Amino acid sequence: MIERRLYFHVDWLMLFAILLLCGISVAMVYSTTWDPTRNAASRLYVTQIYAIAIGLVALVICLGIDYRTLADNSHVFYVIVLALLIYTLLFGTAVGGGRRWIALRAFNLQPSEFAKLAVALVLAKFFDESRRGNPTLGDLAIGGAMTIVPFVFIFKEPDLGTSITLLPIFFGIAYLAGLRMRLLGVVLLAFVLMAPVAWKFGLKDYQRGRISAFLDPSQDPQGAGYQQIQARVAVGSGGVWGKGFRKGTQAQLRYLPVAQNDFIFSALSEEQGLIGVLVTLGLYLFVILRSLETARLAQDRLGTYLVIGVLSSFTFQVLYNISMSAGLAPVKGLTLPLMSYGGSSMIATLAGFGLILNVRMRRFTN
Repeated sequence: MIERRLYFHVDWLMLFAILLLCGISVAMVYSTTWDPTRNAASRLYVTQIYAIAIGLVALVICLGIDYRTLADNSHVFYVIVLALLIYTLLFGTAVGGGRRWIALRAFNLQPSEFAKLAVALVLAKFFDESRRGNPTLGDLAIGGAMTIVPFVFIFKEPDLGTSITLLPIFFGIAYLAGLRMRLLGVVLLAFVLMAPVAWKFGLKDYQRGRISAFLDPSQDPQGAGYQQIQARVAVGSGGVWGKGFRKGTQAQLRYLPVAQNDFIFSALSEEQGLIGVLVTLGLYLFVILRSLETARLAQDRLGTYLVIGVLSSFTFQVLYNISMSAGLAPVKGLTLPLMSYGGSSMIATLAGFGLILNVRMRRFTN
């Protein structure tokens, strides 16, 4: 699948940084699920290791097949993901009032995580084939429709957090394709004008409660504002060096609910302190900057669009989750990629980086 000479062009440094983040993920899942009363941790960290292993296989597959071949078949992946999203809405496993997973024998599959890859592939292919120069309104309408369809299905699950991660993919690729800033301003203005309507009719009561709690968590400290308050406490109590591995009170004593998922960065801040935070943020920054360099070095527009599409969603999710953990953004069900517990998220993220590594590796091929 991969010519021997291409191995020399694999970005081993970025792959090493990704593996380090995965290693930190396993350690933090182990720590946050540690039960002092039993003197043992949950088996979730083992599940996370399995997810990383499967994700690395997905990464190798996405690395081995020429990204141009994958893009040529992007419509197939896109239709498959849409079918899985529809199946999830109709027959998916209901947990916490939402249908987001398909129950398989070995694990639960979350198709919405793979929708990011499908949308990035299909949009990269579409804008690459469109006319050169600034995209027309027709181009933007078609690209927007291909983004909105899975967005609506995911939103209906309901999963507003994951659905929003599709929007940076569209705007990132469209901007690179020549989207005029004036038109982008009009789109943003339309979103602002539609905000009151979305607040009244588009958001559910618990979603409006989270936004209100973000503005003033003290309004409901035992309800909607509880997670926000506990996350801030965790981040602020770590100090410079942190409390130590398995010694964070917020996670181990369960003051911070499900710390291994959305608030794993808060738990990291408490246990490893400012030093651990800087190391982790440094790894994320290195991966993002290295990916931007890959987009610059890509030999064709398709490769550049694909890298930016995958990276836009990843970067948005990283920035939002960290901001949420620090109390700078409303609480949403948005995991920290490569860090939070979750098999589908880990597999899809590693597959996405397989595409980025693919573009960089093949920058010298015809």
